[in-house]
Amino acid sequence: MNDHFLDVMRLIRLLFRLMEPQAHIHTNVNIAALRKPYKQPNEFFGVEHLVSKEPFGQFKKWFEEAVEYVEEPNSFCLSTATKNGMPSSRFLLMKGFDENGFKFYTNYDSQKGKQLEENPVASMCFYWPSMSRSIRIDGRVEKLSETESNEYFYSRPIDSQISAAISKQSQPVPSRQFLLDQRQNYIDNNLPIEKPKRWGGFLLIPHTIEFYQGQSNRLSDRIQFRRVTSDTNKDNQIDPTITHQGTHGWIYERLSP
Repeated sequence: MNDHFLDVMRLIRLLFRLMEPQAHIHTNVNIAALRKPYKQPNEFFGVEHLVSKEPFGQFKKWFEEAVEYVEEPNSFCLSTATKNGMPSSRFLLMKGFDENGFKFYTNYDSQKGKQLEENPVASMCFYWPSMSRSIRIDGRVEKLSETESNEYFYSRPIDSQISAAISKQSQPVPSRQFLLDQRQNYIDNNLPIEKPKRWGGFLLIPHTIEFYQGQSNRLSDRIQFRRVTSDTNKDNQIDPTITHQGTHGWIYERLSP
C-alpha cells in the first residue's frame, strides 16, 4: 500500500467528516444566573468552632450532623489518575472511617481500581448542599486486607453480592438484558456466590483534609488540616501567625475562599 493511496484514503475520511451535520447544542437555561443562598455572615465557620485539633474528630462531627439532614451522606466523588496524570472521577459510597483513613470498595479491574494500583493516590470530596458544606480529602491509598474485604462483601444484601459477582466492572457489555440474564441464572440455579478475587477495599490515608462551608456573599469558610512531615517546612513555609499547631501530627489554617 503506497503513500499516495494512504493520502487519498485520509482525504476521503476527512471529506466524510466534513459532510456530517454539525452539532449545535444550546440550552434556554441561563446557567450564568443560577445562584442560591448559602450561609449568612453570622453563621460562619472559624477555627474557634473546631471540635478537634485533628481532622478525623472534625469529620466525625460534620458527618454525624449530615446523617440527620442529607440523603446518602456517605456518598462522595473519588478522583484518580493514570500514572501519566490523566484524571477521572466518579461517585462511590464510603463504608467506614477511623483515625487511619477512609474506606471504600470496588472491583480492582475497574477503571478506578486499575488507576489506584498504578498510581496509588486519590482525592475524595463529600458535598452536602442542604448544609452548604463539603469536605475534600487528599492522600495515598492502600488495599484493605482480604479478610476485611470478605467480611464486608458477605455483609451486603444478596442482590448486591450477585451483581458484584457477575460484573466485569467498566467493561463493555452487549445490553442490559445480558446482565439480567446472568443475574437470573444465579437465582434460578441457586448458584453459590463467591467474592470475585479482584474485588476488595481501599483505605485512603490522608495528608490533607479541607472543611468548606459556603457563604452567600462568597467569602466562604475554608479550614485546611495538613499532616506534618519531614518536608512540611521545606515545601511550605509556615507562618505561625496563620498556621496553628494541631494534635497527632497535624497543623491547620484558614484559607482564602
